[in-house]
Amino acid sequence: MTSLSKLSLATPAVRDRLQTYPLSIAPMMDRTDRHYRYFMRQITRRTLLYTEMVTSAAIKHGDKDYLLGFSPLENPLALQVGGDNPQDLAECARLAESMGYDEINLNVGCPSDRVQSGHFGACLMKTPDRVAKCIEAMIAAATIPVSVKHRIGVDDLDRYEDMQNFVRILSEAGCQRFSVHARKAWLQGLSPKDNREVPPLRYADVHRLKVEFPHLFIEINGGFTTLEQAHEQLQYVDAVMIGRAAYDNPYLFAMCDREFFGEEAPIRSRVEVAEAMIAYIDQWTAKGLRLHKITRHMLQLFHGQAGSRIWKRILTEKSCITGAGSEVIRDAIAAVSSL
Repeated sequence: MTSLSKLSLATPAVRDRLQTYPLSIAPMMDRTDRHYRYFMRQITRRTLLYTEMVTSAAIKHGDKDYLLGFSPLENPLALQVGGDNPQDLAECARLAESMGYDEINLNVGCPSDRVQSGHFGACLMKTPDRVAKCIEAMIAAATIPVSVKHRIGVDDLDRYEDMQNFVRILSEAGCQRFSVHARKAWLQGLSPKDNREVPPLRYADVHRLKVEFPHLFIEINGGFTTLEQAHEQLQYVDAVMIGRAAYDNPYLFAMCDREFFGEEAPIRSRVEVAEAMIAYIDQWTAKGLRLHKITRHMLQLFHGQAGSRIWKRILTEKSCITGAGSEVIRDAIAAVSSL
């Protein structure tokens, strides 16, 4: 595995920034809620985490504690928002800062029909001046970093020069951090799932972006499933964002604090990670939360291990029982440990 000290293409300024968040877990709808994030904090303390995307309208009119509440143990944490109204997004930025988020991220990459109908997400790549106004308003409203997550293109607006122009306009508005999904988005004809898989990956375009905008923090996203792949990418960009693999194989991140952040803290075993969730589960089930709301995120903890099947079976069958609590985790731990 390539060590960070051997990344010869990284400038000193880039290395300084790598000491903060060279690795992140992507915002994922119906995945990266507060319970998943707390679970991942038992595996990695340093990786930057993101919320699910929350619309600015929901934040404006909804239950803010329900939508935005989190444990301080989840930091470093970025709030991802969706919207196209500069004033509403500015208020989101103010609120994010007051609640203790480390960053606020504007979604300019989601291709879903629902998001398009709200005139935000990937369709905003067609109107970079509008996005720039949103960025300016958010930056003026808060001191935490404002970042953008976007695609390399959208529909027929998919030349490298189109993305280059988009990034240039946003950087002139003050945005310094860009998380780039290295696929284009088709707004018609492909589902969100297909948009994550069908358009070809164009990593070289993201690498070129870093060369041409060396002063910007460029993070690459799309198709990464191992830490080795992430290390390789850090020769060309400032950070790597991992999405589905972080959910399908969460223990993948067990080594990342040591490999990416230079920490020497002991690495928890899978059983120790599960045990660390017991008090948290007791806390939330005492408030009336159904156990499966937490354990659904833990199903893949033993991914690729001998005990994976029995672990998932116990959690799946017992977590939905009314009144189920941390005894389900204890039973599953005992079953896995007996193998």
